[in-house]
Amino acid sequence: MTERRPLFHLLLHSADLLEAELTRRLKPLGLGPRQARLIDGLAHMGEVSQAHLARAFKVTQASMSTMTSRLIAGGYIARRPDPQDTRGNLLSLTDKGRGLLAEIDAVWTSMDAYGAKALGVNRFKALAQEAGALRDALGGTRPGE
Repeated sequence: MTERRPLFHLLLHSADLLEAELTRRLKPLGLGPRQARLIDGLAHMGEVSQAHLARAFKVTQASMSTMTSRLIAGGYIARRPDPQDTRGNLLSLTDKGRGLLAEIDAVWTSMDAYGAKALGVNRFKALAQEAGALRDALGGTRPGE
């Protein structure tokens, strides 16, 4: 008897496989995928409040606090009090964080090549375009846009 799986299962499984490979490639930088995305996002957004960052990444403020505290401890992000909001903080990349941007971009580019090798350049580009359309249709955006 053939087991029937929803189409979503294929997307989820593919995403898991890609994230595992991305995790492996980011490991030498001492970063995980979400940390790398956060550093990249801050590069585009500049200095922002932690609350704004949480909204941009569509996570709770508690989750964002956990993510940023690790990057602050690693010296990749600086935190300072928000002069407009005495309860808030402003976050920005440090020189050390900005120094990782080229390496993070190289990993993103290597993942593009990984996908293109698996499917062929045209099929991978088409898949990426459709994934972008799905993200947009579901209300997602690139942080900072």
